[in-house]
Amino acid sequence: MSKTASTLVRARVDAARYRKAERVFERLGMKTSDAINVFLAQVALRQDMPFAVTAQPERLISDQEQVRNWNDALGEY
Repeated sequence: MSKTASTLVRARVDAARYRKAERVFERLGMKTSDAINVFLAQVALRQDMPFAVTAQPERLISDQEQVRNWNDALGEY
């Protein structure tokens, strides 16, 4: 059985953000290192970021606009 070479990655991150992310990973049954590996695999596969990175985020819509959109798409509940 051959061993794959690995690299140690270190990063300084905000402690509160890290704890919040860890809780999400835990719910997914993952360790932080698993999540980092998934992220890196997606970057390698796509040859790009696996999500949009922009300085021009989409405008947030109001609750009323969201209800109208849902009702238009799904019908009233």
